[in-house]
Amino acid sequence: MIETRGIKKRFGSQQVLNGVDLRIEPGEAVAIIGRSGCGKSILLKHLIGLLSPDEGEVFINDRNIAHLTERELLGVRKEFGLLFQSAALFDSLTVHENVAFALRREGKLTAGEIDRRTEEALERVELPGTGSKRPAELSGGMRKRVGLARAIVYRPQIILYDEPTTGLDPVVSDSIDQLIRRLCEQLKATTIVVTHDMRSVRTVAKRVLMLHQGTIYTNSSVTDLFASTDPLIHHFVNGISTPRDILF
Repeated sequence: MIETRGIKKRFGSQQVLNGVDLRIEPGEAVAIIGRSGCGKSILLKHLIGLLSPDEGEVFINDRNIAHLTERELLGVRKEFGLLFQSAALFDSLTVHENVAFALRREGKLTAGEIDRRTEEALERVELPGTGSKRPAELSGGMRKRVGLARAIVYRPQIILYDEPTTGLDPVVSDSIDQLIRRLCEQLKATTIVVTHDMRSVRTVAKRVLMLHQGTIYTNSSVTDLFASTDPLIHHFVNGISTPRDILF
């Protein structure tokens, strides 16, 4: 379903991605991990066509999207749902209006159909009856759920999560992780989670890709990742710093 071949991306003098090769099959649940600034979110943006690689290819369902026009990318992006790190809700709109926004803008469904799809999405994220509330009235975890409802209202084949538990307490984080896992199972959607949260990795992923110095450093099962004796992997997953980490 998703494949990248040798993608490279540079911003000024900084080489962020330096030949990333990956393949993700339909229905897989994959976590992408790595230190801050290693290019995880940049890689995610390449998968949905928000960024184009300087070199290399990005295939979605066997179609190379690396250099498509914005108009051509519109159809591709409908296969994706994206949960932003901050949820990125419109403060001036109600929960229902936030979730329904893209469907209303597209203008292909009737008002009744949009309402049904919106309520269905809110029920899937366990927020029925909250449509009239404003984002300011919601907790951080509820805002994440609304963002997720908006991501799945299109019934996408692929759902991308950018740091879904950032800023949440451990209990709420676990509830979001459990929800992500249930949605993956219920929707049969390919799931890609960018995260620093090792508890999330254990809960939602079947396979883990670790980025380091612009390439895929390891591609392993969750069990193998946590059992690894490789110093770089062991230190990262267990949150162990070294003198060099303190300096840099």
